[in-house]
Amino acid sequence: MAAQKGKDLLLKVDDGTGYVTVAGLRAKRLAFNAQTVDATDSESAGRWRELIAGAGIQRASLSGSGIFKDAAADGLARELFFAGTIAGWQVIIPSFGTVSGPFQITALEYAGRHDGEITFEIALESAGQLSFGGA
Repeated sequence: MAAQKGKDLLLKVDDGTGYVTVAGLRAKRLAFNAQTVDATDSESAGRWRELIAGAGIQRASLSGSGIFKDAAADGLARELFFAGTIAGWQVIIPSFGTVSGPFQITALEYAGRHDGEITFEIALESAGQLSFGGA
């Protein structure tokens, strides 16, 4: 696979009428994690750790920073955060596919310089089963 442009990774949210791009994100990250369940005991072979397959918790984290596309996108993110709403989100990864599912905004930060635009940082945590659609 050839190198991909970072700007092509898109973060979208379901606004009730369909998925819309949240903002002009300048940096984005999607991380998958799987918690393990340790079943090691005093009789484990060679005292090596033993794990129970499929027993742990899976989760995904999304984060991004940049500028909001418009006042509507800013308002939607702010509304979802302050209400603690779990909404449908999509992450579109070029030449890989689309990850979709419920996420909750866990952090929303605003910053600005006197001679520049207002920027924001957003963090989301998965809140249910995610699906993956290939490119």
